[in-house]
Amino acid sequence: MDRFLIEGGVPLNGEIQTSGAKNAALPALAACLLTPEPVTLHRIPRVKDIATMTSLLRAVGAKVDMDGGTVRVEAKEFVKTEAPYELVKTMRASSLVLGPMAARCGTARVSMPGGCAIGARPINLHILGLEQLGAQIAQTHGYIEASAPDGLRGATVHFDRITVTGTEDLMMAAVLARGETILQNAAREPEVTDLAHLLIRMGARIEGAGSSTIRIEGVESLHGAEHTIIPDRIEAGTFLIGGAITGGNLLVTQCNPEHLGALIAKLKLCGVAVSEEASNAVRVKAGVALRACDMITEEYPGFPTDLQAQYMALMTQADGISMVTETIFENRFMHAPELMRMGASIRIEGRQAIVAGPRELTGAQVMSSDLRASASLVLAALVAKGQTTVDRVYHMDRGYERIEQKLAGAGARVTRV
Repeated sequence: MDRFLIEGGVPLNGEIQTSGAKNAALPALAACLLTPEPVTLHRIPRVKDIATMTSLLRAVGAKVDMDGGTVRVEAKEFVKTEAPYELVKTMRASSLVLGPMAARCGTARVSMPGGCAIGARPINLHILGLEQLGAQIAQTHGYIEASAPDGLRGATVHFDRITVTGTEDLMMAAVLARGETILQNAAREPEVTDLAHLLIRMGARIEGAGSSTIRIEGVESLHGAEHTIIPDRIEAGTFLIGGAITGGNLLVTQCNPEHLGALIAKLKLCGVAVSEEASNAVRVKAGVALRACDMITEEYPGFPTDLQAQYMALMTQADGISMVTETIFENRFMHAPELMRMGASIRIEGRQAIVAGPRELTGAQVMSSDLRASASLVLAALVAKGQTTVDRVYHMDRGYERIEQKLAGAGARVTRV
């Protein structure tokens, strides 16, 4: 099992390029199942979750060709319409194939998903939405079975709570449904908008993506298309926090500053010098001492839950008391005890973490519990005194492309063993 060895105390300087967004690439790959024609996707990150999704596409009969960051998918015919447990168990996003297969084939059987152990991410919102579109749903032997032999029909679906994958799944199902579908209380994340752009290129009729109300007029069929995935805002944000926590001078390129608004605003409040140097580049530069600043996670355009763990690591180096409040997932503070092993002062009270700083962190052996917790521990290790061993970095490999190489290119002393 791979681990990272990190010698702390070196500022991140220079430039790091952002990869394509994993959370945009996964639904885009699932959308390829909606047409028998080839779909070509560019800027696909080479991470474990993408490998899992392409394996899933091949398992149902799609032809998948990969050339660097370009993936070409041709789902001319299906050999089966089942996403087996062996593939789904490692990745919750695999539930995204439920809507496309039900819409195109009239049937789908998908194992209940796995993934990071950060709390409930209920698939019931997908199920309720598909039922409103006319699918019959059964849950047996750990699988969800959707049946719509006469096709799906448009409906108004109101999500009880904002769900990114639920919005994406229902949007993909609705593009082939008869009539109009209206998704209310829809997720507004950039990844949802990116998926809509791909679907429109494939011939779908979608309005309102990026707002809380999305309208989809169903069409009989979709065709092939070519699309470039948006930059990964979470990866970019992780690097920006890395530059700030190490007191470096770091330029993060190939990103979209508009998608990083909540983080950039928070970093500035903490005393970090942040500047947009181009339409696709942001620089963080050490300035005054870091100031503690409270943070609450929210759905986009609020502060993303996927940057909460990294922000907590930053607050261990900030002067004062900060309150980090997690509103999206109920079990997303598992990185806190590991940060405390390194010397952080953190107290957990329900969905709130109280962080006192600045504290001198020291190298220790720590263990990743999930994808973003891994990033938090790596950031803490970059500023810690001595050597840190980060175990279970397979979590990080699910969502970060060659992160140790990117960090090393900016001066970090990190080795994969």
